[in-house]
Amino acid sequence: MAISGASGILYGVKALQLLRDLNVETHLVVSKAGHLTRSHETDLTREELEAMADISYPINDVGAALSSGSFSTMGMIVAPCSMRTLAAIATGVSESLLTRAADVALKERRRLVLMIRETPLHLLHLRNMQAVTECGAVVFPPVPAFYTRPMTLDDIVTHSVVRALDLFGLDAKSIPRWGETIKLCEKERAIA
Repeated sequence: MAISGASGILYGVKALQLLRDLNVETHLVVSKAGHLTRSHETDLTREELEAMADISYPINDVGAALSSGSFSTMGMIVAPCSMRTLAAIATGVSESLLTRAADVALKERRRLVLMIRETPLHLLHLRNMQAVTECGAVVFPPVPAFYTRPMTLDDIVTHSVVRALDLFGLDAKSIPRWGETIKLCEKERAIA
């Protein structure tokens, strides 16, 4: 689990909460800009955020377990993923533990989900998204689903994070799902 400096740290926080509820061991690395964003977007201290994970690593600890392919993981989620982090991953620049761990996920053919946060996008952003996708990553912008009729910001954040966790085969069972708990009314079904 990684948190970079883009706006949207609530996605990373929610992922840590849901993974704990699912009894999934988490290893966390937060970029320097991620901690800056934390201070702007939450009331969490560095220590409180890091305590949400089973193990937390300093960003510059490139010798940590996460930096080796022999350390077995389900994969990695970067929530949120800044365009800077995306660019480093897309070009194979392993300048920090975050980007090294992402590189390891790709080289070991493990799931890498990047919850990118930026708009509008320019051509380099799109090319970097194409490059990581071609290497096996999943580009997952946290786009809200309004068919769930969210009532709170937490509803919106939770839906995106649960959908991202679905990509790891993890079912947090905390969102309404189309065709299961959300049904079209008979009149709308007749039109379709």
